[in-house]
Amino acid sequence: MSLYRNAVWLLKGIREYTKGGYQSASKSFNATDLDVNINQRSYMVTGGNSGVGRATALALAKKGGTVHIVCRNQERGEAALSDIKTQSGNQNVFLHLLDMSKPKDILAFSEKFRSSGSTLNVLINNAGILAGDKREVTEDGLEVTFATNTLGVHMLTKGLIPVLEKAEDPRVIIVSSGGMLVEKLDLSDLQFEKMSKFDPTMAYAQTKRQEVIMAAMYAKKYIKIHFSSMHPGWADTPGVQNSLPDFYNRMKDRLRSEDEAADTILWLAIAPAAVKHQSGLFFQDRKPVPTHLPLAWTKSSPEDEQKLLEKLDEIAEKF
Repeated sequence: MSLYRNAVWLLKGIREYTKGGYQSASKSFNATDLDVNINQRSYMVTGGNSGVGRATALALAKKGGTVHIVCRNQERGEAALSDIKTQSGNQNVFLHLLDMSKPKDILAFSEKFRSSGSTLNVLINNAGILAGDKREVTEDGLEVTFATNTLGVHMLTKGLIPVLEKAEDPRVIIVSSGGMLVEKLDLSDLQFEKMSKFDPTMAYAQTKRQEVIMAAMYAKKYIKIHFSSMHPGWADTPGVQNSLPDFYNRMKDRLRSEDEAADTILWLAIAPAAVKHQSGLFFQDRKPVPTHLPLAWTKSSPEDEQKLLEKLDEIAEKF
């Protein structure tokens, strides 16, 4: 991460990603965009038991949609399921246990969901991880940040494409991060083996850059489905509190609420206005925004972006 990119990004974040940024942007929102009947539509939210994912799942349930929340911890998942049903009064909320860092489990889950006959209109890839200070490898030999944020998203999305393509107005949303703006796609070290010292923030930002590229590439390949990636802003969530305690303590009075952070996810999931935009764009506060900082030299070639998907397919085929 260059000093220039870091400085420009930090200034941008303080101006746009905070609660104040949301309040400023929301003045231009169309108040009727979310007045949509979703009683006959089905949504899947990974990481739907906590933070922004839970806020999204609850908002969808309150509007009457069928909601599938996906999480890896049964106890926390069941608590969230009960709470969402109680608060929304909607009993069409279902829990699925899945660890997004485990390719074999993702394959099995996707096959089971496809075979169940369940419909799915919208997949919201929200689950993600910012790892600790030491490089952590899963039981499959995969670096955990890459396994969860990149490979897991790729495998689940591809696994559910057949279900989505049968649905009316299908959409896929990938919850990325503005942190990706400081990183350029690096195909030479997808699993962060070459770092002299593992940097979890850089690894996270790199996978979030990959997610934005993936959404744009999927849009070209699967034209029946509307894809988007987005940045929810800096939010007061358990994930931020636990993974970035210093950042949280400095910024806690300026962070967005979980509902504010979830607003654009909800908009992308249900608003007719969202799919009027080209498929594959990156959104912030209900608007498509650039995927690169000015003069930051973070753009990658179309060939490298295609190669990313090929590399992900190669890794996935091993499972």
